[in-house]
Amino acid sequence: MSFNVFMYILIIPAFILTIWAQFRVKGTYNKWREVPVTSGITGYEAARRMLDSNGLQDVQIVPVQGMLSDHYNPVNRTVALSEDVYYGSSISSVSVACHEIGHAIQHKELYPMLTLRHKIFPVVNFASGVAPFVILAGFLFDATGMIGLGILFFAVTVLFQLITLPVEFNASSRAREIMVSEGYINNEEERGVGNVLNAAALTYVAAALVSLLELVRLIGIFNNRD
Repeated sequence: MSFNVFMYILIIPAFILTIWAQFRVKGTYNKWREVPVTSGITGYEAARRMLDSNGLQDVQIVPVQGMLSDHYNPVNRTVALSEDVYYGSSISSVSVACHEIGHAIQHKELYPMLTLRHKIFPVVNFASGVAPFVILAGFLFDATGMIGLGILFFAVTVLFQLITLPVEFNASSRAREIMVSEGYINNEEERGVGNVLNAAALTYVAAALVSLLELVRLIGIFNNRD
C-alpha cells in the first residue's frame, strides 16, 4: 500500500467525523434550546453577570445575526452573541454565552495559549490565504522549494488549530464552573451544559485532526519528491 493511499484511508474518516461533528453541534444546540434554565436567566444576563463578577465591567455585549455566530473580539473587547443566545433563556443560550465570557476572562488573565493565538493570528491569516496557491504553483511548475514553502505556510495554520483546542476547552471549563457556583444553572442542568459545550468542542477537534493528517500527507509527498 502506497503512502498516499494509506493517508487517504485516514483522512476520509476524519473528514466524515468533521461533517458529523457539525451536524451534532447543531442537533445538540437545538435539543437543549428547548429546555429553559430554572433560573430564568437569559444568555445576555448570564454573560453580563459573569463579566461583572470577574471585574470586566468595561467589556461590552452586543447581539449579532446568524446562528452560532457567537465570539469574543479581543481587539475591541466585545462579546458578540447571536440573537438566539442573547435573548434566549435556554440551557443552550446560557451555555454558549458563558463560554464566550470564558474567553474574555482568559484575555484578562493572559491565559498563555490565548495570548499565543492572538500573537500569531496575523501570520496565520496571511499563511492560510496563500498556502493552497503556493502549493498548487509548486506542483504546476515542478518547483520543490515552492511546495516546501507552501507546506510551511499550511503548517502554521495547523499549529493555530492545535493551539485553539486548549483555549476552547479551558473556556468551557471556566464557564461550567462559574455557571454552577453563581447559580445560573443547577446541578441537574449541568449535564445539558456539558452536552452543548462538548459538541461544540468536537468540531474543533475534528477540524484539527483533518488538517494535521493533511499536513502529514503533504510532507510525505514532499519527501518523496525530494
